Amino acid sequence: MSRQGAAHLGDAVIEQQDADRYHEHMTSALHEDLAARLAGAGGVVMMIGAPDTGKSTVSRLVIGAALDAGKTVAYIDGDLGQAIVGPPTCVGLKMLHTRDDLDGFGDFDDLRFVGGITPDRYRLQQVTGVASLVESVREVADLIVIDTTGAISGIVGQTLKYHKVELCRPDTVVALQRGSEMEPLVGLLRRFFAVDVETASVPQHIMTMSPRERAETRADNFAKALQEPLQRWRVRPTVFAPTLPAGLDLSRLDRMVVGVHDQNARCLGLGVLEFDDGSLRVTTEYGDGMAGLRLGSLRIDLTSYNTTTVNLRELMFGLE
Repeated sequence: MSRQGAAHLGDAVIEQQDADRYHEHMTSALHEDLAARLAGAGGVVMMIGAPDTGKSTVSRLVIGAALDAGKTVAYIDGDLGQAIVGPPTCVGLKMLHTRDDLDGFGDFDDLRFVGGITPDRYRLQQVTGVASLVESVREVADLIVIDTTGAISGIVGQTLKYHKVELCRPDTVVALQRGSEMEPLVGLLRRFFAVDVETASVPQHIMTMSPRERAETRADNFAKALQEPLQRWRVRPTVFAPTLPAGLDLSRLDRMVVGVHDQNARCLGLGVLEFDDGSLRVTTEYGDGMAGLRLGSLRIDLTSYNTTTVNLRELMFGLE
């Protein structure tokens, strides 16, 4: 290549870099403006979008703007597989009063156990879990930010978001999208609900995670939720929801993930069932307040913390 051609190529690269920086600056400014408006308005804001579209990133921008304005914020994390607040399989709530609270952002103040890492089999539990957390803080939070799963299309995605909007009654829904991928769902929500639906581009430099990276992150989060010190408690077959069928071979419950609940139906955290020497035990750090256990649809390896999905109906009736 001639020196003149190289110079033109170099100029083109520099121009493209300048354009990229300008686009990044403008995109960042647009998201900061959106965050400031949402924080100022208060109420309930729901973030929707496909995986890796920046729902959590924009949520943090909104939360930061609200905290800077002296508001109390409730953040509800509804992403079952890639949870930030609370462990996988749960919907988590974090209350924030100052920016210092962001340091412990992953620590939950309340939980709802759903039982799976995807909403396809647990749409009812996922929707009601989010909605019940919204209602629990509606009177005490100036702003409620709901972060949702990446399920946005097909029967599962559209039904999930439809009923979540129906029960949570957000004031604003923010749809983050690449291109026009959210338009079918946006149109559906605008058609059926009197809610302000805003579309926004995906923030710059959002990292796209591969399925393997998602699985590794999920395993790390399970490991954190089930780290020592743990206690092992012997449990009776009568403490479960759903109720175990008579005559069930309890060994089939070995290594199943459960939600540990108190007498007020509040999920305290996770536990793992162990069947050994004819007895069923639960390994958990929440045994002192334990009143009942809710079965999910995951079996976990406590060495790798990888999980496999179990059909609960088949497990119950010996067809697994």
